[in-house]
Amino acid sequence: MSEENKNFEKGTQEKTRDFHDDGFKDGKTIAIIAHMTIIGWIIAFIMNNNNKSEFGSYYIRQVLGIMLCFVILSFVPIIGWFVNVGILILWIISLVGSLSGEMKPIPFLGSQFQDWFKSL
Repeated sequence: MSEENKNFEKGTQEKTRDFHDDGFKDGKTIAIIAHMTIIGWIIAFIMNNNNKSEFGSYYIRQVLGIMLCFVILSFVPIIGWFVNVGILILWIISLVGSLSGEMKPIPFLGSQFQDWFKSL
């Protein structure tokens, strides 16, 4: 292996270590990723299991509750469709909370989601 390749590899490892320490320490990255579809939620869940953070866990529980409400109410004709617009607004409120770095529950069911999914 040439000297140039060794230096490149060493620099890459240092950047990766810096990203891991800076990106996951506060859990904000995990909280934001959790809001991005079910796949994002699964990725955030796995990332949080590797490096638990209170902030990341809080929003993983919050988004799980929002997604479950959305799926359940999707099967109710007409009324469920209108209620899902409200759930979309709750999702936006949750996303803004995670972006701002605050752990504030969504209106109505936010504190219930924290109780129901406290094992996550």
